Amino acid sequence: MLNVGWLTVAAGIVRRDEALDKPVRLPIPAYVVETAERRILVDTGPHPGAADDPADRYGTAHALGPFRVEQDAGIHEQIDLATIDMVVLTHLHYDHAGGLAFLPSSVPVVVQRREWEAAHDDAAIARNFFLPADYDSIGKQVVLVDGDHDLLGDGSIRLLSTPGHTPGHQSVRVGEGLVIGGDVTHFASGLDDHRFPAFADDFAAQTASAERLRTLRDVGVVVRPGHDPAVLMAGPVPF
Repeated sequence: MLNVGWLTVAAGIVRRDEALDKPVRLPIPAYVVETAERRILVDTGPHPGAADDPADRYGTAHALGPFRVEQDAGIHEQIDLATIDMVVLTHLHYDHAGGLAFLPSSVPVVVQRREWEAAHDDAAIARNFFLPADYDSIGKQVVLVDGDHDLLGDGSIRLLSTPGHTPGHQSVRVGEGLVIGGDVTHFASGLDDHRFPAFADDFAAQTASAERLRTLRDVGVVVRPGHDPAVLMAGPVPF
């Protein structure tokens, strides 16, 4: 796992029933998954402009809402993106898709069709806080998938449809022992208590997705949450 930034926001924004006057600082992860023949990047973190000058990057100082972004080193400063064979995006929020700007144009980007279509619909963009500046330039690189998908055709990496946080959110199962959950839950405990953020495309769908991942966790699969500072540390992921 790579730490590609930090989010600071009121605790009650990202976890139901927490205080709105208590700030929390949350890691932003990205993952490099290596097989015998492929090097796959899961999520790209934010664009440096989200930390340095959101108004310049997105055209308004309020683009990130209540969130403040910090970044010590972006994805392009931590790995050689020319060595990446493929990118999988769990979803298109700025803290997951902003680093696409540094991706070579030859690298395919795998996104759920529902997510991509929502990211080009004005009402869905507004509801889901999508920022088109982060993904407008990659249309020719996008590979659309529908629902659960065997990414490499050999069962080694499987995409799991986990909508709710956004319309086409997906998680990534690596082998039998690991799931990169994305933002199905920001915190590991969310699989049990369903204390989701105050914002979602569909809370009922998010609950069903959390239950799906909880079922996997309960049979021994390691499920990585989206932004839990107690769980997410840079370095190899044990599973």
